[in-house]
Amino acid sequence: MGDVLSQSEIDSLLSAISTGELDVEEIESTKEKQVKDYDFRRPTKFSKEHLRTLEIIFEHYGRLLSTNLPVYLRKAVSVEVASSETVTFSEFTNALSNPVVLGVVNFKPLNGNILIEMSTNIAFAILDRMLGGAGLPLEKNRDFSEIELSILDKIMVTCMNLLREPWKNVLEIDPFMERIETNPQFAQIIAPNEMIAIVTLLIKIGDVEGYMNACLPFLTLEDVMDRLNTKFWFATMQNDSEENYSIYIESMIKRTQIPVKAVLGKSVVSVMDFSSLQVGDVIRLDSSVDEELDIYVGNIRKFTALPGTSRDRNAVRITSVIREEE
Repeated sequence: MGDVLSQSEIDSLLSAISTGELDVEEIESTKEKQVKDYDFRRPTKFSKEHLRTLEIIFEHYGRLLSTNLPVYLRKAVSVEVASSETVTFSEFTNALSNPVVLGVVNFKPLNGNILIEMSTNIAFAILDRMLGGAGLPLEKNRDFSEIELSILDKIMVTCMNLLREPWKNVLEIDPFMERIETNPQFAQIIAPNEMIAIVTLLIKIGDVEGYMNACLPFLTLEDVMDRLNTKFWFATMQNDSEENYSIYIESMIKRTQIPVKAVLGKSVVSVMDFSSLQVGDVIRLDSSVDEELDIYVGNIRKFTALPGTSRDRNAVRITSVIREEE
């Protein structure tokens, strides 16, 4: 609290203002600057710009999860970024349940680890789906069995490998899964008072909703913090033209392997005749030896061909291409 002025000091001040000896604007300009409190126990190491860039990275990561997880689960999966924040590592671990699914990921070439935490209801829904169920979570949580942990390990490794592409604009990473922990006490990768960034993803597998948290310690990302800004991010993005993108997609499709089969003909036999077939028996087909064969690409009839040999191997020679309108 400032000193209290006496009556004579107040009169002198008013007199100086009225005579112009003292400028009011000058007094206002000399006001004390506002001091902002700084908590040394919770240092601000991640700025809003850093968190925004991390959200962009994990938005890309979420799209990859939405595309790749349905291959294993055979069910629609949607992933979106729910939030991002900075907390101390102890606050993060204290909020975890027990049991929990925690993947400890070595974030090479950076020094240190990150954590990928999956909520138990999503984990049990994935297990139920992988084992032939409808993909429903348990009504009451329990510990995971060794078989369940083995299945979850493969899913977590898949999720971890998808991190490579979203981080390309920042750094070429080569992560690997060190281990999976179900008890938060065994996943103390840094000191409790160290600051971390948490990016939370909302995952929907059918009607089941849950969260996946990416725990990113400052100590791990310290070497690339200057790259975690949107200016650097967009400056390093490759602006491929539509033509180059089309060429890339075409080259990827050309490398795709699909089955091709030639149907010699068809026949109907009884189960008794089929079970009694011997070497040298003849099965009469519904086609002649001089007729063209139907060639299928996958399950689509695409060509007609004549049978023959090439370099002592059975082969066919394409005679016509069947168009879609045919």
